[in-house]
Amino acid sequence: MSSSASLPVSRPRRWWPWIVLIGLLLLVVLRGLVVETFSVPSASMSPTLHVGDRIVVWKPGAHDLHRGDLIVFDGDGVFAQSPPAPGGLAGAVRSVGTVLGVRVGETDYVKRVIGLPGDHLQVGSDGVLMVNGAAVDENYLPAGTSSSATAFDIRVPAGRIFVMGDNRIASDDSRNHLGDPGGGTVPEDQVIGTVTWRYWPLGSWGTLR
Repeated sequence: MSSSASLPVSRPRRWWPWIVLIGLLLLVVLRGLVVETFSVPSASMSPTLHVGDRIVVWKPGAHDLHRGDLIVFDGDGVFAQSPPAPGGLAGAVRSVGTVLGVRVGETDYVKRVIGLPGDHLQVGSDGVLMVNGAAVDENYLPAGTSSSATAFDIRVPAGRIFVMGDNRIASDDSRNHLGDPGGGTVPEDQVIGTVTWRYWPLGSWGTLR
């Protein structure tokens, strides 16, 4: 009586763990280099942005700024004092977070670009913003609001930008730091990116560019 040789049982290859891993790596790369999300913490950008709005920031936009852009930037050393660098486990966690595009314990601000490097900005007693000698129509401001109740005259230094919140009577911005080093301006290399989209609340979702 003949017996047939037993054949080895083939097991299907499990690709899904690799697919999940690749997907997670792509998300990390996108978050670290391309996009990042933020929650608006205050009313300083009202009526354009409101407390609790969730926004998407386009990080490559940090290298191509225009007047009027909405931006998110790291305010450490500009509008806020830089905290001492943490050591030990906290420092390691912060370093990993930076690599992954997640800032831990830092101060980020959302404001509007008013002046670019080399721009001459002026606001007189009439509250009208002048950029390089021309009046600016800031139609994004609340009705009846002047450009600034604080008069100023500044030439934006090279490599820096001048920013203000749309809620001019309740915004901590470049005007509040005119006497600080840099005249309240923000280094371009501290800009995280431009605000391009609001995805929450659902009733207000849409582009902001």
